[in-house]
Amino acid sequence: MLWLYNIGISFYGLIVSAFSIFNSKAKLFSQGRKNIFDHIEKTIDTTQRHIWFHFASLGEFEQGRPVLEKIKELHPQKRIVITFFSPSGYEIRKNYALAAGVFYLPLDTAGNAKRFIALVNPEMAIFTKYEFWYHYFRTLNEQQIPLYLISGIFRPDQIFFRWYGSFHRKILSFADHFFVQNRESVDLLNSLKLENVSLSGDTRFDRVAENALSPKKVTLVENIWAKDKVFVAGSTWPSDERLIATLIQQQPDWKFIIAPHEIDEAHIQEIEKLIPGAVRYSNLLKGTNVTQTLIIDNIGLLSSLYQYARISYIGGGFGVGIHNTLEAAAFGTPVIFGPKYDKFQEAKDLIALNAAKSIETENDLSAAFIHFKDNEEAGKTAAKYVNEKTGSTRQILEFIEKEF
Repeated sequence: MLWLYNIGISFYGLIVSAFSIFNSKAKLFSQGRKNIFDHIEKTIDTTQRHIWFHFASLGEFEQGRPVLEKIKELHPQKRIVITFFSPSGYEIRKNYALAAGVFYLPLDTAGNAKRFIALVNPEMAIFTKYEFWYHYFRTLNEQQIPLYLISGIFRPDQIFFRWYGSFHRKILSFADHFFVQNRESVDLLNSLKLENVSLSGDTRFDRVAENALSPKKVTLVENIWAKDKVFVAGSTWPSDERLIATLIQQQPDWKFIIAPHEIDEAHIQEIEKLIPGAVRYSNLLKGTNVTQTLIIDNIGLLSSLYQYARISYIGGGFGVGIHNTLEAAAFGTPVIFGPKYDKFQEAKDLIALNAAKSIETENDLSAAFIHFKDNEEAGKTAAKYVNEKTGSTRQILEFIEKEF
């Protein structure tokens, strides 16, 4: 099975390289890994030990960030190295101040894993939620370098729990400890005779709760809409935006902020066609007046914009799955999202608490909006839910600090 895995990794690299000719993300993926080992040697002191954090993308970074930042706060002398698999994480956080170096993770081959680990010289490795790489995990295990998975979540339909998943179960066996989000994950890992598991919850709760306590002010929005009823739609895709466009027409007394997941020029223009009169944030900075709808055409504002919301909409629910509902809920706003939320425990919990609703049609969205527009208790319930789930970071730190 290992030979098939190795072929798959090589084939993946070739496919991405081919797509890089006409796909911007593939181009970043490929170019970011060129001469990667030279880049690492020039960036960090390879004679020193590091704590290695790996994240699939930006969402996992935000999820694991509380643990990283708490380690740096308590142990400022520790050197941290961060890797990303995805360009969407690396390109935004490549200059992250608390890290000695931020890099793309070289593809998972035996040679790459040994060379990378030799250069970084990790005293421990911390992976967040996903990403199970055979050669990296095996090399860490062989060199007796502790490997922790934090905020992990497992489901019965994953390959680890299938009759044909023995190779992937082997990958799990290389981990020193799993910190997981729910009881189901504990039970599933236990069913594989893996007892090195702690039910610690999700570090995202710590992150979003902290953000809600001291959010960055978005002055332009605060100045124009501080007293208005605002609907914030975050990480939206075209299928979300078509529904929201209808709601905007139905609710002329409300203000709308749309922060799309993709901010390329073509997508922004499509939103402008869909919602005539909408103003880009970049034009707002230049002095353009905005009446009802603001389009956020840059990265990094969304987590702060939710503080101005009476109701929030979370995109992605008509695609592979919803984006981060907790950022909004932490500010005490009820949330609405599409039908693809089954992999997200917090979404299920918020629905059960009447602090969220899933929708599929324009009528569903309108009904959910009406339900929440004067329902202050729903927002309070959402914030309470987030605050009661904090503490994961502390539990993880108490465990891994034994290795320091």
